[in-house]
Amino acid sequence: MRRAVDGWHAVLRIGPLEHRVWSREPPVLGASYAAELPLDGDFDARAYAARRLWRAINGRSSGPAFHQLSKQRRERLSVAIRALDAHSAGGSYRIIAEALFGKRHIPDRAWKTHDLRNRTIRLVQNGLALMRGGYRKLLRPERRDE
Repeated sequence: MRRAVDGWHAVLRIGPLEHRVWSREPPVLGASYAAELPLDGDFDARAYAARRLWRAINGRSSGPAFHQLSKQRRERLSVAIRALDAHSAGGSYRIIAEALFGKRHIPDRAWKTHDLRNRTIRLVQNGLALMRGGYRKLLRPERRDE
């Protein structure tokens, strides 16, 4: 529990999970509380988190996480971050590609039109997008209706 300029922040460890709670006022032992959820673009995630907290407080299983990234998506994000790190350190696309995919896969000729060059550039661009705030999208499931 800690006090901040915007109110009180608490981390509740209930079973194997941590639940993060914010309150304007300091908590009072034995008081009843309500969840206030803004009707914004994150409402689904907030409502799901509130329900998981309620279930944990009442001794029930929290249930599955709101969404999970697939193994393929996690691996691609990992490679994009590695590509971003190499790019930030001044590595050329060719050097980055050699580090990511192995030197033997990189042709001596026709590098400018090779698929791995284009793939490396996309990975660096994805890493830059994550660095510029795109990582927040990882917290939200992909919406099928958009």
